[in-house]
Amino acid sequence: MGKNNAAVLSIFSNSLLIIFKFSAGLLIGSVSVISEAIHSSIDLIASFIAYFSIKKASKAEDYEHPFGHGKYENLSGFVEAMLIFLAAALIIFESVKKIICGSNIEAVGPGLLVMGIAALVNLFISLTLKKIAQKTNSIALEADGAHLFTDVITAFGVFLGLLLVKITGIKIIDPITAVIVGFLIIKTSIDLTKKSMKDLVDSKLSDEDINKLLIIINSHKEIKGYHNLRTRQCGNEKQIDIHLNVDRNSSLIQAHDICDIIEKEINNVFPKSYIVIHAEPETQKKQLPEI
Repeated sequence: MGKNNAAVLSIFSNSLLIIFKFSAGLLIGSVSVISEAIHSSIDLIASFIAYFSIKKASKAEDYEHPFGHGKYENLSGFVEAMLIFLAAALIIFESVKKIICGSNIEAVGPGLLVMGIAALVNLFISLTLKKIAQKTNSIALEADGAHLFTDVITAFGVFLGLLLVKITGIKIIDPITAVIVGFLIIKTSIDLTKKSMKDLVDSKLSDEDINKLLIIINSHKEIKGYHNLRTRQCGNEKQIDIHLNVDRNSSLIQAHDICDIIEKEINNVFPKSYIVIHAEPETQKKQLPEI
């Protein structure tokens, strides 16, 4: 399944769950179930954002965007994180009102059924999105999958809350459960904000990726050293800029050939990458760091 199809699947599942959650929540008067419906509504908006950002990010570079459109995915992840935070704030606000004013929850059967189904559906969809996000290195799909996995946790929490209401008859458990759900959602929002901002502000690639890059360079005895290594993530593309020191007695053709070989090897390890290698004559003996 491609990235676009995965985003469409997320939109479809969220739409169905919103209908079921709102219907069950209004039927039994449960603020925790209605809060889950609000959460899913925000997730639906986020799914649309993910879908359109993936389409935009997949466009080739043009005159206005010489490095491509990959940052649209990072921007999408940031916007989705803000939407999750908004959903959490609404849920907590409504829940506190219910705690103060009292809960009027009725028969909890429909709520238990809907929350159980919602948890299972979202578990399947979130795992699917996570798998495709890892395969395609898509921050937008990763964010969308994270939203849905939070839904799994919160839906299960609401399910347990309703079960306790049914067993004990203590109705205030319902809005208290909703408050806990709200704070769990806030944590997800903070985590996603950190991740999306990391790429938006052009942070370097991970130490693991840097080590893979240095292993390739170290494997070529013609390379005497390197400097000015600059890396960043742009959507699902890794951008790498490095200056390599070659033997000063090498010809221009020899220097070009070894840089070309290294570029191809880097592309084999990072299939979607933009690489700039600048070859310079060795000026003094430089020792490559041990990996």
